[in-house]
Amino acid sequence: MFDMMKMMGKMKEVQARIKEAQDNLVNVTASGESGGGMVKAVVNGKKQLIRLEIDPTLIKPEDQAIMQDLIVAAVNKASEEAELLAREELRKSTEGLLPNIPGMDLGSMMG
Repeated sequence: MFDMMKMMGKMKEVQARIKEAQDNLVNVTASGESGGGMVKAVVNGKKQLIRLEIDPTLIKPEDQAIMQDLIVAAVNKASEEAELLAREELRKSTEGLLPNIPGMDLGSMMG
């Protein structure tokens, strides 16, 4: 026989594990480069740009640090906005498909 309470308990456990895994994504990093290594970027598992290096020959030395900081801030702001828009689009496209079960936030499982 189907045990709804057992299933709900499992869903809460799965949700907790997914949240923990998502929280740990900040510690995962990946890097990429372009222009033969003249521009290097490092992002974390939450798709946040955490470091940007621009070869000094591409810009004036006195502008390098501020330019890198401004690019990191702009990219992260765009990423946050894209995440919000994606969640809203997902919410709209799945509205009415799943029951609204208190305490079960399926939207948080998506990213």
